[in-house]
Amino acid sequence: MNKANHENILFLGDENSPLLKWLRLNGESVIQTTQPFDSNFIDDKNIKFLVSYGFRHIIPKNILDQFPNRAINLHISLLPWNKGADPNLWSFIDGTPKGVTIHYLDAGIDTGDVIVQKEVLFDIQQETLSTSYQTLQSTIELLFQQNWQSIKNESCARQPQQHPGSLHKLKDKETISHLLTEGWDTPISKLQKNIDQTNFHE
Repeated sequence: MNKANHENILFLGDENSPLLKWLRLNGESVIQTTQPFDSNFIDDKNIKFLVSYGFRHIIPKNILDQFPNRAINLHISLLPWNKGADPNLWSFIDGTPKGVTIHYLDAGIDTGDVIVQKEVLFDIQQETLSTSYQTLQSTIELLFQQNWQSIKNESCARQPQQHPGSLHKLKDKETISHLLTEGWDTPISKLQKNIDQTNFHE
């Protein structure tokens, strides 16, 4: 049967994501894309739920309005800290709390009501930017699996974000790229040493 005849989930993220595979293994009818889309696409594919995980495009408000309580985003920061781009990196640069959040999508950038989140603590002597990123990915994927049924059934909790927190754009990384002496494999301890040596926060 054509997927357009089902009530489909639109997965906005990588086609190789473990969560995409998990959803399908658990009987969900899922269509995946990393490209922008419009209302015609939503109607043609009979989309009933949006799951965004690493999606790089802003979803227009007129589309979000079609999905009250049925459009969520997975973000690897402890919102409201580090909304926007490179949240893991900025949590170490700014010394802000670290973790993961599943929240409802709204017209802002990572500003929607929080469904569930989990703080993650790191041993900075043992981690690199890459390994900490992988830990956050694994954590949020498990959190999604544990909470998917209540999210899907619209019975999950929701809590407005309580304060502004912080926001970073992609271009902001240009100002601190020199601190990443080994790219994403830079040890966190070395990153913090580089920050101290350059008096970055002064």
